Amino acid sequence: MLPKSIQLPLSKESVLELRAGDIVLLMGDLLTARDAAHKRLIAEIEAGNNLPVQLAGETIYYVGPAPAGPSQPVGPAGPTTSGRMDPYTIPLLKLGLRGMIGKGYRSEPIKQALIQHQAVYFAAVGGAAALLSKQIQASEIIAYSDLDTEAIRRFSVVGFPVIVVNDCYGGDAYADGLAEYGPPN
Repeated sequence: MLPKSIQLPLSKESVLELRAGDIVLLMGDLLTARDAAHKRLIAEIEAGNNLPVQLAGETIYYVGPAPAGPSQPVGPAGPTTSGRMDPYTIPLLKLGLRGMIGKGYRSEPIKQALIQHQAVYFAAVGGAAALLSKQIQASEIIAYSDLDTEAIRRFSVVGFPVIVVNDCYGGDAYADGLAEYGPPN
């Protein structure tokens, strides 16, 4: 299967074209955030405050990149476990978040919210942090700089490889794999 190139920010139309199992190369800008940043975003929402970033159409990569080396925009930048962000995800989807990138399973309420809000969950390959960072051309902290590696950043990516795990139709690449190949031994 040939990868699909998708321009960021994600359009509703591009999300509707994606299916679980699709291999995708992302091009453009995405946001980064992990647990601490998500917790702050939700606190801002609950307080009725404006967020430091607009989420409509955005994709969040669950990553806390390592420090950049000489002439690098970012150090190794591999995905973190997505399930830790599940308690924070639905309010962000309600604000128009359209994509998330991480590793591992999402809960059933999140899968249902992806259908409801026409959003998508991608997996990036865990253990390939140094290789993934080669697809990141620029990195800028845009909110919560005091969180250091967990600050919200804007990454500019070219050919950033991901796989659609959960699509907006209820498709689940992990479940499909288990059905076809069985559970791991």
